[in-house]
Amino acid sequence: MMAHILFISPYYPPERGAAAVCVSETAKRLVRRGHQVTVLTTVPNYPTGIVPHEYRGHLIQRESLDEVSVVRVWSYVSANKGFLRRILAQLSFGYLAPLFGGREVDRPDLIIVQSPPLFDAIAARTLARRKRCPFIFMVSDLWPESAVQLGALRNRLAIRLAEWLEWTTYQRASFVWVVTEGIRNTLIQRGLSPEHIYFLTNGVDTAQFHPMPKDQARCELGWIDAYTVVYAGTHGLSHGLTTVLDAAEQLQEHTDIRFVLMGDGAEKTVLVTEAQRRNLTNVAFLDPQPHDRIPLLLAAADVCLVHARKLPVFTGMLPIKMYEAMACARPILLAMDGEARQLAEEKAHAALYVEPENAQALASAILSLREQPEMAEALGQRGRTLVEEEFDYDKLVAALDARINVLLKEFALNLAPASGVISVDAPDLTS
Repeated sequence: MMAHILFISPYYPPERGAAAVCVSETAKRLVRRGHQVTVLTTVPNYPTGIVPHEYRGHLIQRESLDEVSVVRVWSYVSANKGFLRRILAQLSFGYLAPLFGGREVDRPDLIIVQSPPLFDAIAARTLARRKRCPFIFMVSDLWPESAVQLGALRNRLAIRLAEWLEWTTYQRASFVWVVTEGIRNTLIQRGLSPEHIYFLTNGVDTAQFHPMPKDQARCELGWIDAYTVVYAGTHGLSHGLTTVLDAAEQLQEHTDIRFVLMGDGAEKTVLVTEAQRRNLTNVAFLDPQPHDRIPLLLAAADVCLVHARKLPVFTGMLPIKMYEAMACARPILLAMDGEARQLAEEKAHAALYVEPENAQALASAILSLREQPEMAEALGQRGRTLVEEEFDYDKLVAALDARINVLLKEFALNLAPASGVISVDAPDLTS
């Protein structure tokens, strides 16, 4: 069944973050499967808050990327630091996207909205009511819970309002799409019906992310010949990267070991300053790279690092960077407990687990992997096998497409032939 599907997300290429990649990989594959896909987003700005020159000065802009129709609307933007400004930017998009983009997106058959940011739900609920169509609530992280555990959100009234928006959106969505079992189990424990939840993980393009000779990658990048630990991703409050600096400090006497941290985020300036203060000559920071260059970066690594803070909310997360490292057949040092550990270490045998925020354990694990290259090679190969079998985006989107077809057929049963109008429990933000 061909449908017009509308994605709502403030993150979309040319931005390089995980949220932008996830939406774009799904959207372009749905186009290949015969659907018309529109993305309602804002101007590229994440994570710096800086808008490229060609996107400035417009209230509404249209472009086509990979045959996906992209509608960009103006909203307040802010760098990914400073909690209040980020919340203002998220609220701005949530309220202004349907105001400015409502006509531009025509009449979709289905809306898919991504959270976080949670406030995207405002746009989805508003447009679903206006367009008389169902919406799917895609949850990649439990918000506001994660913000509360990180200490970023403390105001009780703000927490209560966010929790109200979160829970009522779960209830009003046609179904809630969760990307980890941990999120699924938490929502069931809170009282959401299991039948109302659809579990489908994120994944990776296994054609784009593929094994490559390490020497070839390093030659192309101009890297020195050293044992290299690569972290490729956001440098945020949730990632605990100060621990990586602590481990690097402990390993300074091992002059053949270096750390490469690629990306940007709220904590990057602090991390760079701290590395300079400690004179950590074995740590290099790289600017964010185009997504199609990340496979080269990962291929040049001896080991890829996946790291997060030691907080309960992160035990139910599966970072995209983990899939990408496995697809490139690189061994993973996994400083995350819970579901990520169960998948990468216990199921795939593709990672070496390290206690999160334990610099001594991280340093010891790096030395252990360096001394056992055969084991590291085996970890990488097993990771590649797993993602080919279970986490290739083509297979995942095929499963999503089948679920969408079921939803649209069910929704069509709500048609009222006598009146010729659609009978739907339309979401109403005022209730």
